[in-house]
Amino acid sequence: MHYIADLLTTCLSRLFDGKVDWKQVFLLGMTPLFLLAFMIEFVIEKKRGNGAQFYWKEVVANLSLGASYQLAEVATRWLFTTALFAWFYRHRLFDIPVNAWTIVPIFVLVEFCYYWFHRCSHRVRWFWAAHVPHHSGEVMNFTTAMRQSVLNSFVGTFIFFLPPVLLGIPPAIVLFLLAVDLAYQYFVHTESIRRFPKWYEYLFDTPSNHRVHHGRNPQYIDKNYGGVLIIFDRWFGTYEEEVEKVEYGVTCQIKSHHFLVLNFHEFVDMWRDFLAPGPFLHRLKHFFMPPDWERPGHSPIHTWTIERFDQKSAPSSQRKLAVAQPTLIRNEEA
Repeated sequence: MHYIADLLTTCLSRLFDGKVDWKQVFLLGMTPLFLLAFMIEFVIEKKRGNGAQFYWKEVVANLSLGASYQLAEVATRWLFTTALFAWFYRHRLFDIPVNAWTIVPIFVLVEFCYYWFHRCSHRVRWFWAAHVPHHSGEVMNFTTAMRQSVLNSFVGTFIFFLPPVLLGIPPAIVLFLLAVDLAYQYFVHTESIRRFPKWYEYLFDTPSNHRVHHGRNPQYIDKNYGGVLIIFDRWFGTYEEEVEKVEYGVTCQIKSHHFLVLNFHEFVDMWRDFLAPGPFLHRLKHFFMPPDWERPGHSPIHTWTIERFDQKSAPSSQRKLAVAQPTLIRNEEA
């Protein structure tokens, strides 16, 4: 076993030497498998009579968001994230070996960082502005996983994965394991799989657990943040089981499939809220308070058409829909 561990350590050190962005290489390499899985899902659901969940205008939007996200990640890597991760690694506290004994604990640590990144992305509006495109889809299929924002790296979401590097884990290992984490999550964005065995549902993120995460049903909002594991949600009180049928989307639902609107609508609205008249310290809260926080005396600004969903405790079928008036662009195409 020691020989295997030493061999793995040597291979990993040579492979992840920092010269290649293995996070992007891995995700790009998985793309054909992702698309194949989507085609299989489509055929299965069509045979089941569930073709409505493949709204092609939304599927195209999902794919375009995914492609632009990948390009933005490459750009930010060359601009600043590589140098930043390297700086933290040069100032690491320890030298943590990467081998057969440590790879699983390191992955759990990366997953722990992912949990807090994901939780903050829902509870801090600055990060939510980059995360909301992922949740604005109103149907669920594998391509929903590709709904990512070009703003992800630019708003600084990478800071959540710097602590493992500071501890002494090579940046290439941290980012590769993050890529594995993200690749797993692609396969939980589906309605084709109902439930796994109870022990698996208890430990891991699953399609059932993740459907809850995408729900705007009152009891499902801000629940089930885990990427691969669901145990941190159970430990920190953010777990919710799928019971009621999930109603997908967000409570202020953007009514557009336009690439730029999907990417920037919340970011624009956040800045417009901040720039609106009022005490500076109160206006500053628009960046770090939860997305649903409202400044006293100020009505939230919505540049594009949205639908606002009443989040009272009534069943989703009884909740009333109110349409907010757009302030700049009217009759945005759904």
